[in-house]
Amino acid sequence: MSVRTYNPSVRVGNWNEDLCLEEEQLKDFLEKKDRGELTVQKKTNFLKTILRNVELSKPSDGYLHIGDRVCLLHTPTKTVVSAHVTSARAFDATRLESGCGYGESEAKEGEVVCYGQPVALVTLPDEGGQLGLHSDRATFTKHSRFSREQEVLLEEDISYNSAWKFICFSQDERLETEGTPVPVSRLERGLHYTHGVRTYAPFLSTAVYIHTLQRPIPRVFLNHCKTNHNLAVHEEWTYKTPFGRELEVTGHTHLNTHKAEDVHNHFMVVTGSLEDAVASLSPSS
Repeated sequence: MSVRTYNPSVRVGNWNEDLCLEEEQLKDFLEKKDRGELTVQKKTNFLKTILRNVELSKPSDGYLHIGDRVCLLHTPTKTVVSAHVTSARAFDATRLESGCGYGESEAKEGEVVCYGQPVALVTLPDEGGQLGLHSDRATFTKHSRFSREQEVLLEEDISYNSAWKFICFSQDERLETEGTPVPVSRLERGLHYTHGVRTYAPFLSTAVYIHTLQRPIPRVFLNHCKTNHNLAVHEEWTYKTPFGRELEVTGHTHLNTHKAEDVHNHFMVVTGSLEDAVASLSPSS
């Protein structure tokens, strides 16, 4: 029977080996703690890097420019496109690495982005790792996890697979807007884009109420140049990550009964304040 009948202070069995093993484990723990290699330390440092507040660009003319810091907001679900790190290496790096779940342009920094112009969507160079939004044709062995559609990743190699272009939301104006600047969500001070709601304008000298303007939200489609499929978000497909539950992002053009792009492909380029842009969306957007 493996029952200890002696006092705990009495050394029995391989007591010397057990004592040396405990000392080695404690020494190894302290060394890892000094080097910052403990799992809890890696998790804390990684979360500080990834969840750091980043100020978005604020274009004065209301158009998208090369080099702007923006967010891609999926208007139906009010979620933003973000990077997904696999659980196996979630806390092993201090920044995003190639292969995360998410063409070169000759345009110069600061130039206006136009409809139909190939651009590359790249993460921030420091904590983001400067990875490009990459996609390719779906095959039997390479596809998205749940919907089996075209996979969207973040890759370090910026090639033609990383070339995307913005398409006008309205089919009637698509040919007319080809080559024109891409508008972004720029809210005017004191005027909110909620529909049919009376809001208070605190910057006015007198306390008055103004009726909100029925302005269309500048929604766009993000089309992949190589495969001609639009970026899509699936609300019905979710999976758990170390940072919470995420929606699946794929490359596929979903059409409704009117042969128009479905809500899966509706996006909005957000600049300035993300909270104001989300609050401006109506429930039906």
